[in-house]
Amino acid sequence: MKLPLLALTLAAANATAQDPIGTWIDGQLDDLESLYRQFHRAPELSFHETQTAARLAEQLEQAGLQVTRGVGGTGVVAVLSNGDGPVGMFRTDMDALPIAEQTGLEFAAPHQGTSADGQPVGVMHACGHDLHMTNMVGAARWLATHQPQWRGTLVFVGQPAEERAGGAKAMLAAGLLERFPRPLWALAAHTAADLPADSIGMRSGFAMANVDSCDITMFGRGGHGASPHLAIDPILQAATLVVELQSIVAREVDPVEPSVVTVGAIHGGSKHNIIDDRCSLQLTLRSYSPKVRALLMAAVERKARAVADGARAPAPKVEFSEPTPALANDRQLTARLDAVFKQTLGADHVVEVPPTMGAEDFGRFGDAGVPICMFRIGTIARDRLQQLQQAGNLPPLHSARYWPDLRPALRTGLLATIAALRALLPPP
Repeated sequence: MKLPLLALTLAAANATAQDPIGTWIDGQLDDLESLYRQFHRAPELSFHETQTAARLAEQLEQAGLQVTRGVGGTGVVAVLSNGDGPVGMFRTDMDALPIAEQTGLEFAAPHQGTSADGQPVGVMHACGHDLHMTNMVGAARWLATHQPQWRGTLVFVGQPAEERAGGAKAMLAAGLLERFPRPLWALAAHTAADLPADSIGMRSGFAMANVDSCDITMFGRGGHGASPHLAIDPILQAATLVVELQSIVAREVDPVEPSVVTVGAIHGGSKHNIIDDRCSLQLTLRSYSPKVRALLMAAVERKARAVADGARAPAPKVEFSEPTPALANDRQLTARLDAVFKQTLGADHVVEVPPTMGAEDFGRFGDAGVPICMFRIGTIARDRLQQLQQAGNLPPLHSARYWPDLRPALRTGLLATIAALRALLPPP
């Protein structure tokens, strides 16, 4: 699909010579920081983003967009039309994580929630989705108030449940690309915990991995811990399986192919001297190629059955869920944006980032036939970043201690986002 040609000029970072984008952003930062704090203090878990979605929808309506609520659950779609021209999409995620915040910020999240398995948990925006939403609102305000600077239609998408890998799938199933103008391209921004707050990170091609969650239940025969020969121990099976699983990546996958098999949780037993009748494990499988993805899943099932057979135990139950396809940034679109960002921020502030085994269901829009690009927004002030790195204490995303230096990060994010949208939606 051929993308619109860029309309780049020496003033790409400015709306006009009298109204630079940076000056406009500076005038918005106080209000946007207040909005960010509202998002941060009221995080909601995946599939439960009711208040968050309502706040985002209200902000987009106030900016003058036509808003539709409840698309694929709590999803929000807002359309801003400005004459004939290309159609684009800009997407943000809305959900938070089951993490108890430990940042010490005065606006730290006090919220408690219930995890997917029914356990009480803290809730925190530890992955920057609060900044993502604030960045979207700022970009929507600029486009709505600077319509001579661009032409076409932009579809803003507030997506639920990115952390559970189900929100994009639900919105697509609800007719996102049919009910609303179909975009020629889709953009998304994501925070980076290891980039300075004046920088943007770019990656062409594969940027994030395939992910599958796997739940395994090993069965046994309960008994007394003093008479293990009369029982079949599922905990011993699980322990053996944990070791066996490590051989998949080490001995079955081509060494040049990225792959991960991680056992993130194991649950079994209730007392010192009781052999239970089952033990459960939770795994994450990560890869890039479909071939390796299929190999990992088949190998996990095979090894679980082999361990059970060796213990004379019933067959295990192996279930895969929350599949997320790899995210591949469209090479043409990414190259165009890379040029825009370098002209807007300076070449020294646009860096190539390595691929990661993390996951993002934004890749589903690419699988649906829409060229995509997700770029990274640096979030840590340079001085703080250097201090944390020297101390070996840099909190990653999904850490209870992660927090962005909001104002410089948001300013950089908005400069990049607005410049990208202007370039891809040029006026005649």
